[in-house]
Amino acid sequence: MHTSLDGFVAGPKGEMDWINVDDEIFDFAGRRTNASDTALYGRVTYDMMQSYWPTAGNQPNASRHDIEHSEWYNKVAKVVISRSLQGKNLHNTTIIASELRTKITEIKKLNGKDILMFGSPGAAHSLMQLDLIDEYWQFVNPFLLGQGIPLFKNISQTQKLNLVSTHAFLCGVVCLNYVRNRAEAQK
Repeated sequence: MHTSLDGFVAGPKGEMDWINVDDEIFDFAGRRTNASDTALYGRVTYDMMQSYWPTAGNQPNASRHDIEHSEWYNKVAKVVISRSLQGKNLHNTTIIASELRTKITEIKKLNGKDILMFGSPGAAHSLMQLDLIDEYWQFVNPFLLGQGIPLFKNISQTQKLNLVSTHAFLCGVVCLNYVRNRAEAQK
């Protein structure tokens, strides 16, 4: 998830125009998405993705990234945390409206690659509160917003994280990869 240096994922009105994304970041993120076969979204992010990615690769001016991510998006299983989409039958998409802990735990136990969450701060807050996130990929942008939607909110318990890797991009963004230390949490 992209954040400002002071920990916000969007400005007070949902602004994200401060996020740096270039080919270097796209290539880095592409390697990460290729290691996953399930995409997890909140409803707002899902609606944004669904309005663009299914056909983005077919456009005459599509970039290499558009083509590659569109192909990935169209084949990957999608999970959406939403009460408003409940009962809708969407292609290759599972809607979770209740029993979040049980249903996400069941999905995590399935054979396959990683589950990757895109954006979706509200859904991320719910998953953090239920201690269901195993790994964080935080793209820290060199901006101070001062206020907005925080990445971390209403954490229900202390969570020990281990820094696995860092990557600095030429545009000034730094990617921090943290993994939950489950052994530490069980002491």
